[in-house]
Amino acid sequence: MVRVKLPSGEWIECSGAGRILDCLPKGVGLVAKVGGQLVDLTSPLPEEGEVEILDFDSKEGRQVYWHTTSHVMAQAVKELYPEAKLGVGPPIEEGFYYDFDVGDKAFTPEDLKKIEERMKDIIKRDLEIKRIVMSREEAIRFFRERNEPYKVELLEEMEEETVSIYQQGDFADLCRGPHLPSTGYVKHFKLLSTSSAYWRGVETNPVMQRIYGISFPQEELLKRHLEMLEEAKRRDHRVLGAKLDLYSIHEESGAGLVLWHPKGAILRKIIADFVIEEYMRRGYQLVSTPHIARGLLWEISGHMGYYKENMYVFEKDGETYVVKPMNCPFHILIYKTKTRSYRDLPIRYAELGTVYRYERSGTLHGLLRVRGFTQDDGHIFCTPEQLEDEILGVIDLTLYILRTMGFHEYKVVLSTRDPEHPEKYMGTDEEWRRAQEALAKALEKRGIPYEEAPGEAVFYGPKIDIKLVDAIGRTWQCTTIQIDFNLPRRFNVTYVGPDGKEHYVIMIHRALLGSLERFIGVLIEHYAGDFPLWLAPVQVRVMPISDKQLDYARKVYQELKDAGFRVELDDRSYTISYKVREAEEEKIPYMAIVGRREEETGTVSVRRRRVGDLSQMPLKDFIEKLKAEIASRK
Repeated sequence: MVRVKLPSGEWIECSGAGRILDCLPKGVGLVAKVGGQLVDLTSPLPEEGEVEILDFDSKEGRQVYWHTTSHVMAQAVKELYPEAKLGVGPPIEEGFYYDFDVGDKAFTPEDLKKIEERMKDIIKRDLEIKRIVMSREEAIRFFRERNEPYKVELLEEMEEETVSIYQQGDFADLCRGPHLPSTGYVKHFKLLSTSSAYWRGVETNPVMQRIYGISFPQEELLKRHLEMLEEAKRRDHRVLGAKLDLYSIHEESGAGLVLWHPKGAILRKIIADFVIEEYMRRGYQLVSTPHIARGLLWEISGHMGYYKENMYVFEKDGETYVVKPMNCPFHILIYKTKTRSYRDLPIRYAELGTVYRYERSGTLHGLLRVRGFTQDDGHIFCTPEQLEDEILGVIDLTLYILRTMGFHEYKVVLSTRDPEHPEKYMGTDEEWRRAQEALAKALEKRGIPYEEAPGEAVFYGPKIDIKLVDAIGRTWQCTTIQIDFNLPRRFNVTYVGPDGKEHYVIMIHRALLGSLERFIGVLIEHYAGDFPLWLAPVQVRVMPISDKQLDYARKVYQELKDAGFRVELDDRSYTISYKVREAEEEKIPYMAIVGRREEETGTVSVRRRRVGDLSQMPLKDFIEKLKAEIASRK
């Protein structure tokens, strides 16, 4: 007898030698989990134990649903374009894609419509999806006969002796699975876009045509998602960045390198000043480090061995130098300038350090993925006994900063080591136990729900990732809190304990915003460029109704400027309606309009963007209103 947990939480009992699917109520579930492993619903029911059934509400269920839809799309492409060669087609964070080699062809919107129609037909056929296990050599022969060179290439690099193939009708794909029981399980979908992509992301490889899509079991979910995508287009930071004159990226200066315009530089400074002020209040010491260093430093850190392809390395006077890809080795060198006692710890260093990493051109994306960026970087050196309190301090600081910036919803992941393979990780079992417990306890003490991801930790320590949820429900990876057992050993970073002996420090890497570039890109999209007053690059624009009020407008402008506000004067001879409309489009929070009546009474007529006219008020009252709103940071 096997106990089966349904997605509703209800338990049922099953027996017999049939498939898992056969003991489920009709239409319940998409995939099963047996012994912690995902399996097809068409897999045999185990003889004993428990089976968990997952539906679209689970992350695993969604991934399987999207993966199967990618296979349906690939089958449609092969039926319509038999010469197409299959690349790979994984599920992604939101939906799926599939890469095809179709020679010089580029898929058009008309092609996508044809593919969608053929997908509907394949779904209507309700083809059974079968998992076939064969030897790797058999699979190589199988795909050679089908003239699928990319599948053969993948197989030839595999070490496994046996592999799985999933077949639906005449279509077959190399895949670990699992998948839905049949193509009919896919209900509502949309192909979204196409792009070019190098095979396996390598620029010397053939160029593939990638098709992106999304699918849902309910039509309403698809409709809402498409509406969200339209809203996302309206909020695109690349469009708004140009419209609001914040930044630009130029081919002449280099892809992925951001030039901040005056308004963007002001926004960047406001954020930087705010976080630095908070660091200082919470016991951090500011440091500043150079942009280049000898290659020797990066040999010691290990980056030259495993990260060199992402670094900018150059020779000068017979010596190797590196443009820094990260700040941590410099902070370690500062720590090591003195012998440190346990009484000196914790030591917290912080730096807004600009680093440079080579990202493939196909992955660059506005401010979100660049080659030069400024991290709000920090490193904490502490004893094992101080670890939990330090993690709590970082979490509290993070949430304060993010909430002040307008983010109030998060998704948190705790990445831990694979308990089955502790040999893959640096550090002792005790160090890992203590570190993982410290991270988990800190989250639990603050009442922060989190998802644990066993095996997702990097080899040198566990970490917490905090993903922001923006105004339209998208998640963005920004904050990382990482414990490191590696660099303290590589650099021999120690402190003298109460026993008079040297001990390795516990080192915490933490980047709260991630990078100013990426965070500002997220911030632009979160607010759709309509920043709260304290963040707005221009807070007030003064507008005379006619040239007769220019002198008074200049006086108002100067008083606002002297009071510390970021203010502009629109002294052009345009109609006031035109000026107001332009200020609204440029997302200026406040407009101070002055005419004959305002000049006579020493007042201003105040207009709030998206709200409209507020009232006529004395200038000093307007100044106090602005100060109060800025102080609230809302």
